[in-house]
Amino acid sequence: MATEGGGKEMNEIKTQFTTREGLYKQLQHSEYSRPNRVPFNSQGSNPVRVSFVNLNDQSGNGDRLCFNVGRELYFYIYKGVRKAADLSKPIDKRIYKGTQPTCHDFNHLTATAESVSLLVGFSAGQVQLIDPIKKETSKLFNEERLIDKARVTCVKWVPGSESLFLVAHSSGSMYLYNVEHTCGATAPHYQLLKQGESFAVHTCKSKSTRNPLLKWTVGEGALNEFAFSPDGKFLACVSQDGFLRVFNFDSVELHGTMKSYFGGLLCVCWSPDGKYIVTGGEDDLVTVWSFVDCRVIARGHGHKSWVSVVAFDPYTTSIEESDPMEFSGSDEDFQDLLHFGRDRANSTQSRLSKRNSTDSRPVSVTYRFGSVGQDTQLCLWDLTEDILFPHQPLSRARTHTNVMNATSPPAGSNGNSVTMPGNSAPPPLPRSNSLPHSAVSNAGSKSSVTDGAIASGVSKFATLSLHDRKDRHHEKDHKRNHSMGHISSKSSDKLNLVTKTKTDSAKTLGTPLCPRMEDVPLLEPLICKKIAHERLTVLIFLEDCIVTACQEGFICTWGRPGKVVSFNP
Repeated sequence: MATEGGGKEMNEIKTQFTTREGLYKQLQHSEYSRPNRVPFNSQGSNPVRVSFVNLNDQSGNGDRLCFNVGRELYFYIYKGVRKAADLSKPIDKRIYKGTQPTCHDFNHLTATAESVSLLVGFSAGQVQLIDPIKKETSKLFNEERLIDKARVTCVKWVPGSESLFLVAHSSGSMYLYNVEHTCGATAPHYQLLKQGESFAVHTCKSKSTRNPLLKWTVGEGALNEFAFSPDGKFLACVSQDGFLRVFNFDSVELHGTMKSYFGGLLCVCWSPDGKYIVTGGEDDLVTVWSFVDCRVIARGHGHKSWVSVVAFDPYTTSIEESDPMEFSGSDEDFQDLLHFGRDRANSTQSRLSKRNSTDSRPVSVTYRFGSVGQDTQLCLWDLTEDILFPHQPLSRARTHTNVMNATSPPAGSNGNSVTMPGNSAPPPLPRSNSLPHSAVSNAGSKSSVTDGAIASGVSKFATLSLHDRKDRHHEKDHKRNHSMGHISSKSSDKLNLVTKTKTDSAKTLGTPLCPRMEDVPLLEPLICKKIAHERLTVLIFLEDCIVTACQEGFICTWGRPGKVVSFNP
């Protein structure tokens, strides 16, 4: 896409940028798209999404990617920085009628060179399970749309499970499925399992086990995205009502919540150690939320329009650890209360419980994360120790290790950081990327996962009260270049409304739920570059490259510094 067009417009598109690690360069030969390379007319279409899987192929070329463009779905060998993309030979290609693919996810546990399980969600509410290697369609869920008629916004396999997956819809509902069970010939009947402020969880009433196993009703308006914590125990959801809600997935308890500055939240991700959550949305901001303290610790302003994807870069995130991290909580806190046969092999909990409990924490850490938006810009951000620990003095010399290793599941249920061995990382910059706003009070207490009690005294940053909320909906159609402060709102119909309390948004602003702009540090992006002609919809950090995609259907590979090799296409 950077090679097409001409004149001034082409000059606006950046094909490389430099950070402290060195030069990142877009690799023209590694651009994936539809075979004809014609830009897709994206008007009225669902966002282009990309999913990766590694098949553990003996040849060393086991990476595969799947992407949707309009009514089409493609499955290719991904050659990354090593070889040129061969678009003439997709492993699988599907064109759908009457509905469009909206999202997809590979099961990394079961993937082999001979078979891979790919879930695909659709605009009319169905979910398909396909095997693009065998070119089979094994199952269709919600086929008659008896469970939910709304567009699928997010679909993911439950971490550690070969058969469970979670599906979110624009209706505001989420459903837990098992691939082994049928959906039944009639609409499901539900029985309340648990209810809390602005959420409810129901089980499916039937004589024989059927899908869905659970129905979650969360907030108001569309549930735009969800993400599992690195250890799979917690679930972060962002909704059109502007709320981030974090649940203990197994006990279906609300752990904490946060409100956007205004407008809906569109995207969410976890730090590699599970200690921080970043969101992006219609306020043009990225917001960093502490899982341990349940409070906003920073915001970042670099985008000129809605933020569509946020993601941490585990290969540039570094941690300097002094002593073992604290782990509190008993085995009972994390039991599978619903007993859905979840696989807990190699669980981080057992490793964490063996560590010595101390009150010390890493004193120097740098998290790298990125964001892309409808303004066609890529932003990279550094979250440094002066933001994480505003009054924490530096101590003795440390060694650098990566926060996560690609093969080891990191922990994060109670804000624990397990340092995995990895490649040494460059030292963090001595400066901060924050503007000189007032420092955030560090008075925060850990919240109880099981009862969600609100801490007393100054430590009110624990599990936050949900009664101060703004019940507004925003238009589903995202307008290009819709900048901060110009977003209109409208009311919309919502089925299954749960315990709602209407309050003025001004009452939320200035509380721990949504601090004022001057009350938290404001991050500046390390880089902010226009890299596409159309709005960006994908940002994925891989070991040797960064992958981005825009609504025209071009998937671009950006080689990391020192990772690009010369070759003959």
